[in-house]
Amino acid sequence: MGEHEPPNFLALPPEASGFAESGVVVLPVPYEATTSYGGGTQGGPEAIIQASSQVELYDREFGEEPALRWGIHTLPPLPLDVETPEAAVDEIAAAVAELAATGKLVVVLGGEHTVSVGVARGLHRALGDFLTVQLDAHADLRDSYEGTPYSHACAARRITELGPVVQIGIRSLDVSEAEFLEAHPDQVTVFFADDIRRDAGWLDRFVDRVRGRRVFLTLDIDALDPSIIPSTGTPEPGGLLWYETLEILRALTEHAEVIAFDCVELAPIPGLHAPDFTTAKLIYKTMSYVMRRRLPV
Repeated sequence: MGEHEPPNFLALPPEASGFAESGVVVLPVPYEATTSYGGGTQGGPEAIIQASSQVELYDREFGEEPALRWGIHTLPPLPLDVETPEAAVDEIAAAVAELAATGKLVVVLGGEHTVSVGVARGLHRALGDFLTVQLDAHADLRDSYEGTPYSHACAARRITELGPVVQIGIRSLDVSEAEFLEAHPDQVTVFFADDIRRDAGWLDRFVDRVRGRRVFLTLDIDALDPSIIPSTGTPEPGGLLWYETLEILRALTEHAEVIAFDCVELAPIPGLHAPDFTTAKLIYKTMSYVMRRRLPV
Protein backbone atom coordinates (compact mmCIF):
# COMPACT_ATOMS: atom_id res chain seq x y z
CA MET A 1 0.00 0.00 0.00
CA GLY A 2 1.40 3.38 -1.00
CA GLU A 3 2.40 5.97 1.54
CA HIS A 4 -0.58 8.23 0.85
CA GLU A 5 -3.23 5.58 0.25
CA PRO A 6 -5.93 5.28 2.93
CA PRO A 7 -5.90 2.10 5.03
CA ASN A 8 -7.96 -0.76 3.67
CA PHE A 9 -9.53 -3.75 5.37
CA LEU A 10 -6.90 -6.46 6.02
CA ALA A 11 -4.21 -4.12 4.59
CA LEU A 12 -4.48 -5.91 1.25
CA PRO A 13 -2.08 -5.11 -1.59
CA PRO A 14 -3.37 -3.03 -4.54
CA GLU A 15 -3.90 -6.07 -6.77
CA ALA A 16 -6.36 -7.50 -4.21
CA SER A 17 -8.09 -4.28 -3.18
CA GLY A 18 -8.99 -2.34 -6.32
CA PHE A 19 -12.69 -1.73 -6.86
CA ALA A 20 -12.93 -3.38 -10.27
CA GLU A 21 -11.07 -6.52 -9.19
CA SER A 22 -12.79 -7.02 -5.82
CA GLY A 23 -15.82 -9.17 -5.07
CA VAL A 24 -16.37 -7.43 -1.72
CA VAL A 25 -16.75 -3.73 -1.02
CA VAL A 26 -16.46 -2.33 2.51
CA LEU A 27 -18.27 0.90 3.40
CA PRO A 28 -17.36 2.49 6.77
CA VAL A 29 -20.24 4.50 8.26
CA PRO A 30 -19.02 6.11 11.51
CA TYR A 31 -22.46 7.40 12.45
CA GLU A 32 -23.46 7.94 16.08
CA ALA A 33 -26.32 10.15 17.22
CA THR A 34 -28.79 8.19 19.37
CA THR A 35 -26.63 6.05 21.67
CA SER A 36 -28.25 5.99 25.09
CA TYR A 37 -25.67 4.57 27.51
CA GLY A 38 -22.00 4.16 26.58
CA GLY A 39 -20.89 6.02 23.46
CA GLY A 40 -18.00 5.73 21.06
CA THR A 41 -19.48 3.74 18.17
CA GLN A 42 -18.40 6.42 15.71
CA GLY A 43 -14.86 5.15 16.28
CA GLY A 44 -15.82 1.56 15.46
CA PRO A 45 -15.13 1.48 11.71
CA GLU A 46 -11.66 3.01 12.00
CA ALA A 47 -10.71 0.68 14.87
CA ILE A 48 -11.89 -2.36 12.92
CA ILE A 49 -9.90 -1.41 9.83
CA GLN A 50 -6.79 -0.68 11.87
CA ALA A 51 -7.05 -3.96 13.78
CA SER A 52 -7.70 -5.90 10.58
CA SER A 53 -4.15 -5.18 9.41
CA GLN A 54 -3.01 -7.68 12.09
CA VAL A 55 -5.41 -10.47 11.06
CA GLU A 56 -3.68 -13.32 9.24
CA LEU A 57 -4.97 -13.74 5.70
CA TYR A 58 -4.47 -17.52 5.83
CA ASP A 59 -7.46 -19.37 7.25
CA ARG A 60 -6.96 -23.03 8.16
CA GLU A 61 -10.67 -23.74 7.76
CA PHE A 62 -10.40 -22.82 4.08
CA GLY A 63 -6.82 -23.94 3.49
CA GLU A 64 -5.96 -20.70 1.69
CA GLU A 65 -5.86 -16.92 1.98
CA PRO A 66 -9.49 -16.36 0.95
CA ALA A 67 -9.31 -12.57 0.64
CA LEU A 68 -6.65 -12.80 -2.06
CA ARG A 69 -8.93 -14.95 -4.21
CA TRP A 70 -11.90 -12.59 -4.30
CA GLY A 71 -10.52 -9.20 -3.20
CA ILE A 72 -11.82 -6.51 -0.85
CA HIS A 73 -12.14 -2.85 -1.78
CA THR A 74 -12.43 -0.42 1.13
CA LEU A 75 -14.19 2.87 0.49
CA PRO A 76 -13.56 6.10 2.43
CA PRO A 77 -15.91 6.66 5.39
CA LEU A 78 -19.35 7.81 4.24
CA PRO A 79 -19.68 11.54 4.99
CA LEU A 80 -22.97 12.27 6.76
CA ASP A 81 -23.65 16.00 7.08
CA VAL A 82 -27.16 15.65 8.46
CA GLU A 83 -29.30 17.10 11.21
CA THR A 84 -31.61 14.17 11.95
CA PRO A 85 -31.30 10.38 12.23
CA GLU A 86 -33.92 10.03 9.48
CA ALA A 87 -31.77 12.06 7.09
CA ALA A 88 -28.76 9.91 7.96
CA VAL A 89 -30.74 6.76 7.20
CA ASP A 90 -31.75 8.22 3.82
CA GLU A 91 -28.13 8.99 2.89
CA ILE A 92 -26.93 5.55 3.98
CA ALA A 93 -29.73 3.93 1.96
CA ALA A 94 -28.74 5.85 -1.17
CA ALA A 95 -25.08 4.85 -0.85
CA VAL A 96 -25.88 1.18 -0.18
CA ALA A 97 -28.36 0.96 -3.06
CA GLU A 98 -25.71 2.22 -5.47
CA LEU A 99 -23.14 -0.28 -4.21
CA ALA A 100 -25.55 -3.23 -4.09
CA ALA A 101 -26.45 -2.64 -7.74
CA THR A 102 -22.85 -3.51 -8.69
CA GLY A 103 -23.38 -7.12 -7.68
CA LYS A 104 -20.51 -7.06 -5.18
CA LEU A 105 -20.95 -8.22 -1.59
CA VAL A 106 -21.57 -5.04 0.39
CA VAL A 107 -20.18 -4.99 3.93
CA VAL A 108 -21.01 -1.94 6.07
CA LEU A 109 -19.05 -1.08 9.21
CA GLY A 110 -20.95 1.01 11.79
CA GLY A 111 -21.51 3.10 13.82
CA GLU A 112 -24.63 2.63 15.88
CA HIS A 113 -27.38 0.19 14.94
CA THR A 114 -29.48 2.88 13.26
CA VAL A 115 -27.01 2.43 10.37
CA SER A 116 -28.64 -0.93 9.65
CA VAL A 117 -31.98 0.68 8.83
CA GLY A 118 -30.30 2.61 6.03
CA VAL A 119 -28.48 -0.52 4.86
CA ALA A 120 -31.73 -2.51 4.77
CA ARG A 121 -33.60 0.20 2.88
CA GLY A 122 -30.80 0.55 0.35
CA LEU A 123 -30.69 -3.20 -0.22
CA HIS A 124 -34.45 -3.37 -0.61
CA ARG A 125 -34.36 -0.54 -3.15
CA ALA A 126 -31.65 -2.22 -5.22
CA LEU A 127 -32.29 -5.94 -4.77
CA GLY A 128 -35.89 -6.45 -3.67
CA ASP A 129 -37.26 -8.56 -0.82
CA PHE A 130 -35.16 -10.42 1.73
CA LEU A 131 -35.18 -11.88 5.23
CA THR A 132 -33.09 -10.16 7.90
CA VAL A 133 -31.03 -12.19 10.37
CA GLN A 134 -30.01 -10.16 13.41
CA LEU A 135 -27.39 -11.27 15.93
CA ASP A 136 -27.86 -8.99 18.92
CA ALA A 137 -28.17 -8.75 22.69
CA HIS A 138 -31.13 -6.38 22.36
CA ALA A 139 -34.42 -6.76 20.51
CA ASP A 140 -34.30 -3.17 19.13
CA LEU A 141 -38.05 -3.36 18.52
CA ARG A 142 -39.23 -0.15 20.14
CA ASP A 143 -41.41 1.93 17.84
CA SER A 144 -39.78 5.11 19.16
CA TYR A 145 -37.12 5.87 21.74
CA GLU A 146 -36.00 9.17 23.24
CA GLY A 147 -38.10 11.11 20.77
CA THR A 148 -37.19 9.42 17.49
CA PRO A 149 -38.33 6.33 15.56
CA TYR A 150 -34.78 6.18 14.19
CA SER A 151 -33.02 5.43 17.48
CA HIS A 152 -30.63 2.50 17.67
CA ALA A 153 -33.28 0.95 19.94
CA CYS A 154 -35.75 0.95 17.02
CA ALA A 155 -33.52 -0.55 14.33
CA ALA A 156 -35.18 -3.94 14.06
CA ARG A 157 -38.67 -2.42 14.29
CA ARG A 158 -37.96 -0.27 11.24
CA ILE A 159 -36.48 -3.24 9.38
CA THR A 160 -39.64 -5.30 10.04
CA GLU A 161 -41.42 -2.75 7.83
CA LEU A 162 -39.44 -4.21 4.91
CA GLY A 163 -39.75 -7.90 5.70
CA PRO A 164 -39.44 -10.60 8.37
CA VAL A 165 -36.63 -10.64 10.92
CA VAL A 166 -34.98 -13.58 12.68
CA GLN A 167 -33.17 -12.63 15.89
CA ILE A 168 -30.46 -14.66 17.66
CA GLY A 169 -28.85 -14.05 21.04
CA ILE A 170 -31.45 -11.66 22.45
CA ARG A 171 -31.28 -11.29 26.22
CA SER A 172 -32.67 -7.80 26.86
CA LEU A 173 -36.01 -6.24 25.90
CA ASP A 174 -38.67 -4.04 27.43
CA VAL A 175 -42.36 -4.77 27.89
CA SER A 176 -43.44 -3.02 24.68
CA GLU A 177 -41.00 -5.17 22.70
CA ALA A 178 -42.25 -8.34 24.38
CA GLU A 179 -45.81 -7.33 23.49
CA PHE A 180 -44.79 -6.64 19.87
CA LEU A 181 -43.19 -10.08 19.61
CA GLU A 182 -46.30 -11.77 20.97
CA ALA A 183 -48.55 -9.86 18.57
CA HIS A 184 -46.40 -10.35 15.46
CA PRO A 185 -45.04 -13.92 15.41
CA ASP A 186 -44.97 -13.91 11.60
CA GLN A 187 -42.79 -10.79 11.46
CA VAL A 188 -40.16 -11.67 14.06
CA THR A 189 -38.75 -15.04 15.11
CA VAL A 190 -36.53 -14.95 18.20
CA PHE A 191 -33.97 -17.43 19.46
CA PHE A 192 -33.28 -16.05 22.94
CA ALA A 193 -29.78 -16.51 24.35
CA ASP A 194 -30.92 -18.48 27.39
CA ASP A 195 -33.16 -20.74 25.29
CA ILE A 196 -30.40 -21.73 22.87
CA ARG A 197 -28.25 -22.79 25.82
CA ARG A 198 -30.90 -25.34 26.81
CA ASP A 199 -32.18 -26.44 23.41
CA ALA A 200 -29.86 -28.60 21.32
CA GLY A 201 -32.25 -28.49 18.37
CA TRP A 202 -32.56 -24.75 17.99
CA LEU A 203 -29.99 -24.48 15.17
CA ASP A 204 -31.94 -26.95 13.03
CA ARG A 205 -35.07 -24.83 13.45
CA PHE A 206 -33.08 -21.71 12.56
CA VAL A 207 -31.84 -23.41 9.38
CA ASP A 208 -35.41 -24.40 8.50
CA ARG A 209 -36.41 -20.74 8.86
CA VAL A 210 -33.69 -19.37 6.58
CA ARG A 211 -33.23 -22.22 4.10
CA GLY A 212 -33.28 -20.99 0.51
CA ARG A 213 -33.90 -17.37 1.51
CA ARG A 214 -32.10 -14.20 0.49
CA VAL A 215 -30.73 -12.69 3.70
CA PHE A 216 -29.44 -9.39 5.00
CA LEU A 217 -27.27 -10.20 8.01
CA THR A 218 -26.84 -7.55 10.71
CA LEU A 219 -24.22 -8.26 13.35
CA ASP A 220 -24.57 -6.12 16.44
CA ILE A 221 -21.27 -6.94 18.11
CA ASP A 222 -22.92 -6.95 21.56
CA ALA A 223 -24.47 -10.27 20.56
CA LEU A 224 -21.15 -11.71 21.74
CA ASP A 225 -20.55 -12.05 25.45
CA PRO A 226 -18.87 -9.09 27.21
CA SER A 227 -16.03 -11.42 28.18
CA ILE A 228 -15.14 -11.37 24.48
CA ILE A 229 -16.47 -7.94 23.44
CA PRO A 230 -16.63 -5.50 26.37
CA SER A 231 -16.24 -2.59 23.95
CA THR A 232 -19.87 -1.82 23.25
CA GLY A 233 -22.36 0.73 24.50
CA THR A 234 -24.70 -1.60 26.39
CA PRO A 235 -22.97 -4.90 27.21
CA GLU A 236 -25.26 -7.70 28.36
CA PRO A 237 -24.10 -10.86 30.19
CA GLY A 238 -24.88 -14.29 28.79
CA GLY A 239 -23.92 -13.67 25.18
CA LEU A 240 -22.69 -15.78 22.29
CA LEU A 241 -19.18 -17.23 22.35
CA TRP A 242 -16.67 -17.31 19.48
CA TYR A 243 -17.07 -20.83 18.10
CA GLU A 244 -20.81 -20.77 18.75
CA THR A 245 -21.06 -17.61 16.64
CA LEU A 246 -19.05 -19.16 13.82
CA GLU A 247 -21.34 -22.21 13.87
CA ILE A 248 -24.35 -19.93 13.41
CA LEU A 249 -22.72 -18.02 10.56
CA ARG A 250 -21.57 -21.23 8.88
CA ALA A 251 -25.08 -22.69 9.04
CA LEU A 252 -26.63 -19.49 7.72
CA THR A 253 -24.30 -19.13 4.76
CA GLU A 254 -24.53 -22.81 3.83
CA HIS A 255 -28.31 -22.75 3.63
CA ALA A 256 -29.19 -19.17 2.65
CA GLU A 257 -27.91 -16.53 0.23
CA VAL A 258 -26.49 -13.62 2.22
CA ILE A 259 -26.84 -10.58 -0.06
CA ALA A 260 -25.03 -8.17 2.29
CA PHE A 261 -24.07 -7.77 5.92
CA ASP A 262 -23.11 -5.12 8.41
CA CYS A 263 -21.32 -5.03 11.76
CA VAL A 264 -22.30 -2.32 14.22
CA GLU A 265 -21.97 -1.06 17.79
CA LEU A 266 -18.27 -1.57 18.45
CA ALA A 267 -17.26 1.25 20.81
CA PRO A 268 -13.47 0.97 21.09
CA ILE A 269 -11.83 1.28 24.50
CA PRO A 270 -8.41 2.97 24.26
CA GLY A 271 -5.61 0.53 24.97
CA LEU A 272 -7.87 -2.54 24.77
CA HIS A 273 -7.11 -4.08 21.39
CA ALA A 274 -8.64 -7.55 21.69
CA PRO A 275 -12.27 -6.57 20.96
CA ASP A 276 -11.25 -4.56 17.87
CA PHE A 277 -9.18 -7.47 16.58
CA THR A 278 -11.91 -10.01 17.37
CA THR A 279 -14.48 -7.91 15.50
CA ALA A 280 -12.18 -7.58 12.50
CA LYS A 281 -11.54 -11.33 12.44
CA LEU A 282 -15.27 -12.06 12.74
CA ILE A 283 -15.96 -9.83 9.76
CA TYR A 284 -13.28 -11.60 7.71
CA LYS A 285 -14.70 -15.01 8.65
CA THR A 286 -18.19 -13.87 7.67
CA MET A 287 -16.95 -12.55 4.34
CA SER A 288 -15.21 -15.86 3.71
CA TYR A 289 -18.32 -17.90 4.48
CA VAL A 290 -20.46 -15.76 2.18
CA MET A 291 -17.94 -15.70 -0.66
CA ARG A 292 -17.43 -19.49 -0.44
CA ARG A 293 -21.04 -19.84 -1.57
CA ARG A 294 -20.69 -17.14 -4.23
CA LEU A 295 -17.33 -18.29 -5.60
CA PRO A 296 -16.79 -21.95 -4.69
CA VAL A 297 -13.29 -23.29 -5.20
